[in-house]
Amino acid sequence: MRIVGRILLTFLFLVAVVIAGGYLWLRSSLPQTDGTIAVQGVNAAVTITRDAHGVPTIKAQSDADAAFGLGYVEAQDRLFQMDLMRHYGAGRLSEWFGAVALDADKSMRTLGLYRAAEAQYPLLSPELRAVFDAYAAGVNTFLATRSGALPPEYQVLRVTAEQWKPVDSLVWGKLMDLQLTGNYRQELLRARLSQRLKPQDLAVLFPGYDPQAPVTLGALDLDKILPGLPPVLPASNEWVVDGKHSESGKPILANDPHLGFATPGVWYLARIETPKETIAGVNSPGEPMIVLGHNTHIAWGFTTTGGDVEDVFLEKLDPADPTHYLTPDGSQPFTTRDEKILVKGGPPVTLTVRSTKHGPVVADAGDGQVMALEATWLRGEDRTPQALWDASHAHNWDDFRNAFKNAVAPEQNITYADIDGHIGFIAPATVPIRAQGDGMAPVPGWTGENEWTGTVPFDGLPQGFDPPSGRFVAANNKIVPDDFPYMITKSWELPYRAQRITEMLDATPMQSPDTAAVMQADIDSIAARQLLPLMLTGTPQSTTGKDALRRLRAWDQHMSRDRVEPLLFIAWLREFNRQILADKLGPFFDNYWALHPDVIQNILANHPDWCDNRETRDVESCPQQLGAALDRAIQGLGRRYGGDMSTWRWGKVHPASFSHPIWSRLPVIGGWLSVAIPDDGSFDTIDNATMFAGSETQPFTAVHGTSMRMIVDMADPAGARFMVAPGQSGNLLSSHYSDLLQVWRDVGYVRFSDDASGGVLTLAPR
Repeated sequence: MRIVGRILLTFLFLVAVVIAGGYLWLRSSLPQTDGTIAVQGVNAAVTITRDAHGVPTIKAQSDADAAFGLGYVEAQDRLFQMDLMRHYGAGRLSEWFGAVALDADKSMRTLGLYRAAEAQYPLLSPELRAVFDAYAAGVNTFLATRSGALPPEYQVLRVTAEQWKPVDSLVWGKLMDLQLTGNYRQELLRARLSQRLKPQDLAVLFPGYDPQAPVTLGALDLDKILPGLPPVLPASNEWVVDGKHSESGKPILANDPHLGFATPGVWYLARIETPKETIAGVNSPGEPMIVLGHNTHIAWGFTTTGGDVEDVFLEKLDPADPTHYLTPDGSQPFTTRDEKILVKGGPPVTLTVRSTKHGPVVADAGDGQVMALEATWLRGEDRTPQALWDASHAHNWDDFRNAFKNAVAPEQNITYADIDGHIGFIAPATVPIRAQGDGMAPVPGWTGENEWTGTVPFDGLPQGFDPPSGRFVAANNKIVPDDFPYMITKSWELPYRAQRITEMLDATPMQSPDTAAVMQADIDSIAARQLLPLMLTGTPQSTTGKDALRRLRAWDQHMSRDRVEPLLFIAWLREFNRQILADKLGPFFDNYWALHPDVIQNILANHPDWCDNRETRDVESCPQQLGAALDRAIQGLGRRYGGDMSTWRWGKVHPASFSHPIWSRLPVIGGWLSVAIPDDGSFDTIDNATMFAGSETQPFTAVHGTSMRMIVDMADPAGARFMVAPGQSGNLLSSHYSDLLQVWRDVGYVRFSDDASGGVLTLAPR
């Protein structure tokens, strides 16, 4: 037994040594943040000074040297994120993950995002090409000079990092195009529903929808149309007030773009100082410029416009030759190319991509038809990166505005403020003019009647400067009046956040950074305010349903994480959607299922006949259906969270969940490694935290919302407030992996400073 004991102890000791050695090896993947490294590729020394949160200030003697430093530091902190991004955009995920990623790769190869990014590079100015080249050189210098391990994700996947190319940075913009211009998804959903519903019914489900618009298709499977792509949830807030409405006498600009929650986060905080300019704000790792922020003269912010810059065209195959399709000029051959996709653990897959004059074929529509996607961002002559670079270096409104003459996509609502007291707004993009129609549904491509005949002239785009009101507000709401001469889109996002921002600006006419911070933390639900008076007519039968109704009558409509009422409201609204729509939409309901507060309000106020279940003989009223939905929602919550309603809390079931592409999917330890925190807010609040309500497993988890916060008082741009989440580093072993999470949740901020507590690293020319 003594011998067995010694063997066991020796074995355990060896296991401990291996684990400790592995841990120390992985720790070597953390960045060097102090000292001097001799490198090739810079003309003068570049210093990278990090503060207590790992936020860098990069000082260089030229833009190219600064880009080199940014590439180096972002490779130190976010290499795997950058690498995953370029693999995704290039349709190369299967090389790492195997056949499970084939659908996503096929979609990317079909769209040709990487090819579109390659076409951008020669269109950039020599100065900007030098910046992209220098950034790539910085990334590659890190790969060449590092002495430790690659980040832990590489060890798990057993892959390594390739050399970075300038076009790898450009593909990020194409991914933003795809993510922020998802109108084609709505076109396809409307087309699918048109197979089952009458035009007047579609007008209820899609407010503002033209009853004459639907195109009835044959068998249509949405799951086979560009599969593997994430859903689109556009949302962001921004406002700017002039000096007459601020305590400092200078404009104040606030911005908080909303994107999917992820670890690491979308944004990276950085300040860049050169003899010509200081620019501070955020970029997306892999991108060699500040995307949102300020320089010494101006500040700017973005929200998504939702401009309709893409259409789905139905193409009719030539009955005599299916390798051709019909056009007004006769039968034309498809343009084809073969894409070879390498698959880890399996043979390569060859994908043949067909394109028409409108764009790539994205699906078979049945009945001898296919669907092609025409999108401005898939065309040539896209110099959007040049627009972003020139705008970030502008010193006045004219230069800033003129920079966006190069913008193609995605269309953004852009607010502006400067130290001279001016404010501005512009929504630049290449926006198509259609011969007919409104882009709300797929249209025939063989007639020639639905072609794009031109684009909205730059001077005709929505824009303004120094308005009499002294402010601009944009929160994905409608930005132009009904009589605007051009169609931007007919699918504006709901106006709740814009309404609440306007309310709060009216209530505090003299703004300051502190009042802007209070606004960014606001969790008042206008959706609940408007819907509850209609929903409270419900007649639940259960005791718990009646208790819930009593609680909701007394609720202040604040989506507080420590209250039960937000959970009751969202669960009820979610269930009521199913209660009255599932029978009407049938097999298509799951594609439509969400909270739809505007649709529900319209039904309760104007279309009570929709409350009747068409599958029963009885005629159900809205109060009956509301009551049944509340009872059913409460029963479901009881099964999930226990029978005592007084113990339920919104934040407990509504955490902001920042999933990681690797760690979150690991069995057993995935939950332990997850980054999540109980959160306030909801889909319609300024402090935004949106759910996929149609999910059967996690309908209340916040997966999309405030990704960055910024407040700039032009009386002191250097004192601007910023926040990102969950942290600056993408390395699981870093102290900055999620150290900003609670500060972000509690709507705190960081400021750029000369704090060097995180280290000073010098990249010296060799």
